[in-house]
Amino acid sequence: MTYFKRHIFFCLNQRDKGEDSCANHHAQAGFERCKARTKAEKLAGPGGVRVNKAGCLDRCAGGPVAVVYPEAVWYTYIDDADIDEIVESHLKNGVVVERLLLPDSVGR
Repeated sequence: MTYFKRHIFFCLNQRDKGEDSCANHHAQAGFERCKARTKAEKLAGPGGVRVNKAGCLDRCAGGPVAVVYPEAVWYTYIDDADIDEIVESHLKNGVVVERLLLPDSVGR
């Protein structure tokens, strides 16, 4: 068994010069919500889920973005309900939330 079953990385990058970035789309709030929900669901910690901050993940056009490993599933989200669904469906039960998937064609 690996130390963590899953990692979810949230891009919290803030670009200079007014360029669009995940930080402009409330990424910090999504990160904090996910961290709180994984703790409340007792998913956090060894053998479970690790919620991580990340710098630029280079998919700014879809921001805010998060990626779950080891599956390499990329999400975009809007609000607390989206984060709750990712936690419940994917992080807890291993079921990808199809409606929140970030299309492969979305980049910087």
